[in-house]
Amino acid sequence: MTPEKQSPFLIKFSNIISNVLNPLFSLLIFFAFYSYYNSNGDFNIINFLLPIVIVIIPIFGWIFWNVKKGNYTNMDVSNRKQRNSLYLFNFIIISIYIAALFYTKQNFHYILIILFLLVLLVVMFISNFFIKSSMHTSFNIFVSALFFTLHPIYGFVWFFLTILVAISRVILKRHTVKEVIMGFIIATFISFVYLYFDINNH
Repeated sequence: MTPEKQSPFLIKFSNIISNVLNPLFSLLIFFAFYSYYNSNGDFNIINFLLPIVIVIIPIFGWIFWNVKKGNYTNMDVSNRKQRNSLYLFNFIIISIYIAALFYTKQNFHYILIILFLLVLLVVMFISNFFIKSSMHTSFNIFVSALFFTLHPIYGFVWFFLTILVAISRVILKRHTVKEVIMGFIIATFISFVYLYFDINNH
């Protein structure tokens, strides 16, 4: 069934879910929540702005610039081969951010989060040589694990949203079911390892 023959409401709803919970926005939401959660109710604007300035804006700018130049087909970077350069750029940006966190002696738990985010990206990059695993699904699974460390209910709520994201990617024909499942498997494994480290460092 092509998108044109599907329910217009279903397509619109899938677009909203897919756009709002794309990897960058999902991380932004978590960073905002994490900054508030770990500041005793006083929102830490610096901890919130740093990942936006160092990570999110550069990555979004890179994608936008490459779409304008015609190097990327769309903002989702749906082409598997085109994704390789995006992964490499992400490695550089995340590595710079990690170095900045170590240099400024930030909270170890937060550094651990970013380190595992880098690990997730590396594994996704490797898998991309064989299958275009869903970044939307994998990142949101990881964000679910991050929320779970703050409170299990938060984690389960985000996990439910991730299921909607995964379904939306298939409905919009951005990914096949196999690609979504692969993203799910990769992120689930990385998330369990992260949770193990998190539990043993508290």
